[in-house]
Amino acid sequence: MAINEPNRGASSTAFPRTARLSIVPRKLLASQDRASLHPSVLAEAEHRASSVQLRVADAITAFAGSMRFVYLHVIVFAAWMIFFEANPWPTLTLIVSLEAIFLSTFVMIGQNRQASFQQAKADHDYAVSGNLLHENTDLTRAVHRLTQEIHAQVLADVTGAIAADTSNRASATPEG
Repeated sequence: MAINEPNRGASSTAFPRTARLSIVPRKLLASQDRASLHPSVLAEAEHRASSVQLRVADAITAFAGSMRFVYLHVIVFAAWMIFFEANPWPTLTLIVSLEAIFLSTFVMIGQNRQASFQQAKADHDYAVSGNLLHENTDLTRAVHRLTQEIHAQVLADVTGAIAADTSNRASATPEG
């Protein structure tokens, strides 16, 4: 078996690359599999897709978190140092520092957005579990009430049968 080939006999929790959902809000909302998504995921995707600023921040964050970003920087910085400036360090240091400031801002925007999404998901899950708790409590009470009714009916039937059996025995006993 090759290194990159999945073990087909073992159960795996990893999803195949084609089954992964897009994290880009427009692509996520356009997917055919919306019914299987958590309502908070859909709400967050709709919120992010509706704002130009969030779409720009998503695009920058997605690009800055990719290997294409790393490769681009290796090429640009190497070209800068080799071809454009004899002493590239002062200007290059300034550019890299400014880029780090902006990228850290986008990382914080992404972290804040992720935190708000997690809070919305937790709030939704809490509300759903609260509703399920009330529903289960009502069902448990209904089962208890029905059990008491069945018990009362069975007890009445058994008591009636015993009383009938006792009266039949009393009338069948010879007097004497």
